[in-house]
Amino acid sequence: MSSLSRIFRLIFSIYGFLIFLVLMFLLLPLFIYSFLLNEIKGGNVLYKISRFWADAFFFATGITYKNIYEEKHDTNKQYIFVSNHISYLDIPMMMKAIRRQHVRILGKAEMTKVPIFGTIYKKGAVLVDRENPGKRSQSIKSLIYFLHKKISVFICPEGTFNMTHKPLKNFYDGAFKIAIQTQMPIKPILFLDTYDRLNYKSIFSLNPGKCRSVYLSETSTSGLTINDVPMLKEKIFRQMEDGLKRYNASWIK
Repeated sequence: MSSLSRIFRLIFSIYGFLIFLVLMFLLLPLFIYSFLLNEIKGGNVLYKISRFWADAFFFATGITYKNIYEEKHDTNKQYIFVSNHISYLDIPMMMKAIRRQHVRILGKAEMTKVPIFGTIYKKGAVLVDRENPGKRSQSIKSLIYFLHKKISVFICPEGTFNMTHKPLKNFYDGAFKIAIQTQMPIKPILFLDTYDRLNYKSIFSLNPGKCRSVYLSETSTSGLTINDVPMLKEKIFRQMEDGLKRYNASWIK
């Protein structure tokens, strides 16, 4: 990358963060309103506000968005949504991708340490501390609770950023255990371009351009048992890996 390109990305990133903060403070009264509602209604309202936040941020930073459907997607069904995790933009991408369904995201507990944003994040996400088995178990119970309330859940089975040049890093079992335990179908979504728009290597790498999400075909878990977790995990891993290769994800070497 040339020096001129680095300077542009630095300046553009600062501009993008200012836009992010301005939008957060403008929407803060609405977020506070959502906090006053009950857990289910308040969470649903918070996600609607967050989708507008993502829309406005993408528009202001010149990031275009497109959903690609490899098969017809039924917005009236509940799913365990799973995606690859490669960028700080993956959360706003989830807001852009899932529009007409109620959903809760499984998020990293450390994100709650960010001032103001962390409070919003804590209210909207089911938090997981992967280093604490007890809290990890509680997170799974919380996700199952939302599924019983007819709310889909969104999980990145890689757990953390994929910092390899492989399509994916190894998956955790959690998403697949929950899917089997609740007999919910799994719907994989690929984020193809967030790596190029905001690289995990630097928060000062934001740049305008395209962002695409690809909905892959769903997998039923009907009739599967907990003994089928390794098989199901491997199946979804291969499906997503093949998809990322077909769409020539730029981080694959």
